[in-house]
Amino acid sequence: MPIRKSTLDDLPAISDILYGCRLFMKSHGNPNQWEDMDRVIRKTKEDIALGNSYVYVDNDVIEAVFTLALGVDPTYIHIEDGKWLNDRPYVTIHRIGSTFRKKGILKMAVDLALTMANDVRADTSIDNAPMRKGMEKLGFQYCGIIYIDTGESRLAYQLSK
Repeated sequence: MPIRKSTLDDLPAISDILYGCRLFMKSHGNPNQWEDMDRVIRKTKEDIALGNSYVYVDNDVIEAVFTLALGVDPTYIHIEDGKWLNDRPYVTIHRIGSTFRKKGILKMAVDLALTMANDVRADTSIDNAPMRKGMEKLGFQYCGIIYIDTGESRLAYQLSK
């Protein structure tokens, strides 16, 4: 897999991808997710510094970006209207985006996450139908509602192997 950890040198290409995803979401019925792009970019810089940000590169072009964070995600401690499948160690997927030129980016991220732990968690806006469909297709189960650090609710999912 042509996946590697992101560096700050990748930030211009990553930013372009994330802004493009924001426009796509907005034009496809998901007007509120990633509304504060300054926050998204700031979080991405933090992911890079922590070694949690990855890029998919094809022919020397960054085609996708995602975060894989091993360990307890503070926003996942409290879950409403459901529960997590288990309490085992997990990897969280955040801020996944692509240029839309390559298919299967979510599966690539999940496959890499499963090399780190047997459980993967992710969340998305209720309006993000493509992400929800993709997670369900890969075997994720809906677990309940979590709240991100801005106070916004997200649908929470888990894949357990």
